Amino acid sequence: MPQRVLDKVWAFFDSASRHYGVDWSIRYRLPEDERLAVLRSFGVVAFAPLVYPHKPGMGEWLTDWALDFGSRVDGAVPTATLYPEPGVEAYVARALTAGARCFKAHVQVGGYDPRSLDGAWGLLAEARVPVVVHCGHGPVPGAHTGLDVFEDVLRRHPSLVAVLAHAGMPDYLGALDLVARYDGVHLDTTMVGVQFTEARAALPRDWASRLVDVADRVVLGSDFPNIPYDYAEQLTAIEGWAAADDRLGEPFLRAVLHDNGARLLGVSPG
Repeated sequence: MPQRVLDKVWAFFDSASRHYGVDWSIRYRLPEDERLAVLRSFGVVAFAPLVYPHKPGMGEWLTDWALDFGSRVDGAVPTATLYPEPGVEAYVARALTAGARCFKAHVQVGGYDPRSLDGAWGLLAEARVPVVVHCGHGPVPGAHTGLDVFEDVLRRHPSLVAVLAHAGMPDYLGALDLVARYDGVHLDTTMVGVQFTEARAALPRDWASRLVDVADRVVLGSDFPNIPYDYAEQLTAIEGWAAADDRLGEPFLRAVLHDNGARLLGVSPG
């Protein structure tokens, strides 16, 4: 994120006990160059820098920033965002033309009804460019959160490539249901199955077995750097799912940690 936006995000999490009822100490609160060096030290070969507005007037300039960042930073891919405001379809179209390979929509932070972005969803569905959508009720419900609300978008645009942030947390089974019914729906692993989250939104006991038939639609996400635990904890959780069912194993790990994300982001095999 642009530093001035990130500073405000960090300030918000400094007061997480008031917002969420839990302490949230940012684990990787570092200058940008150090954050990038840490990511590379983890073996990350490509990542999508995700930005999102919380009010009108932010969507276009955040998109411009993300497109520029993705074009000049090794390992980053050009991304974009959107918000229900005048001109949104125009700047979404420009971002697609400029090569945006992933969008981010944050229904909870933005406080908007996702159904009000119908024209923009249509552009993304036609382009088959993935959009990471935070539409679940976690960590706290918003005015327009809920997978049932976002399903109205999918009914209108069934070819939309939508990655459900946090696997739809806490409605994991509802998210899996959308994956089963819409070919373009994927699950993002961000904060899913880690100890910090399990205390508040635990996975179903049969989670691993439920992933067997959708292994090609589970994508590594981390929310780095704004997580309150080590990055490796997310990988450990995913490794645990792979080990919990003989039908998953190493092929599942390769798919989630690399192949699925590389396919969605248009990253060439390394």
